[in-house]
Amino acid sequence: MSVGHGNERLANAICEQAKNIIHISNLYRIPPQEELAEILVSHYGKGGVFFCNSGAEANETALKIARKYGEVEGEIKRYKVITLENSFHGRTISTLKATGQPKFHQYFGPFPDGFDYAKDIKDIYNKIDEKTIAVMIELIQGEGGVNPFDKDEIQELANELKKRDILLIVDEVQTGIYRTGEFYASNLYEITPDIITLAKGLGGGVPIGAVVTRLTDVLKPGDHGSTFGGNYLSTRAGIEVCNILKEEKESNRLKNRIEYFENKLLEIVKEFPNLFNEVSGYGLMRALKTHSTNIRDEIVKKAFEKRVLVLKAGSHSVRFLPPLTISFEEIDEGFDRLKDALMKVEE
Repeated sequence: MSVGHGNERLANAICEQAKNIIHISNLYRIPPQEELAEILVSHYGKGGVFFCNSGAEANETALKIARKYGEVEGEIKRYKVITLENSFHGRTISTLKATGQPKFHQYFGPFPDGFDYAKDIKDIYNKIDEKTIAVMIELIQGEGGVNPFDKDEIQELANELKKRDILLIVDEVQTGIYRTGEFYASNLYEITPDIITLAKGLGGGVPIGAVVTRLTDVLKPGDHGSTFGGNYLSTRAGIEVCNILKEEKESNRLKNRIEYFENKLLEIVKEFPNLFNEVSGYGLMRALKTHSTNIRDEIVKKAFEKRVLVLKAGSHSVRFLPPLTISFEEIDEGFDRLKDALMKVEE
């Protein structure tokens, strides 16, 4: 819900579109799909967009692009995809296997072959072999604990993969569309991945996923598709969300909101050193690091009783993902309630 609940501009855009055309076959041109694609590519460079309905679908598409590229380019078949141990990439069979957290793998095997997990960015180099076709990472691990990677390390990795003709896939399902303060987290890190995947905040609550890539000629007609992906309703919603948030960014309202929210988090750490270590994340994708898993679980429970919704992430992080249009008054009320909840948490 990147632009909040009941956003008048988004509601009007959805309503007007619903009165006209909601969905048609993608055998027809869909002008809002083209317009949204142009917006997504304008922050990327030269490339194209495939639209789907969710983050998992976007990541599945990215994996298919990589696998086909590894099949048709080069002298040997390359199919191996390296991800990180603390990653999360979706809940389909392939994206579960791409997720490097064993707790998500229980019950659902056997899984597709060809995935390997690195402990950290440096360990990726140790995992690369002649069969490696892609590295898939989140620049800020969400489910893994809201852990940002070092910018220099990421830039070095991007350069090295380019030299070796290994694709860099950046999962921006959580970080994309101004969540970090920039349109893409990739912009923040000053890299241009071969593939970026998007979903979540792009539609402001309307289901939509997208893959932005320079590899526009790899998949041919019939290789992949989506019945509802990129339809009139979802892409019209995506356009309005992007326009709203562009204004928030250019007016500095988003920057001011991020700074205000961050200061509130820092106050919490200072006021409750018995519960928290530090603040992590960028923009309005944030976490408070607790001293233990038990403390984290108790905080989430007590906050919920005060009608503040925060999430578990990683082993000891309390995650915050507010609307990017949240008001200062709402931030104040949320943190007042959170403080009331924290008073009741036992160490």
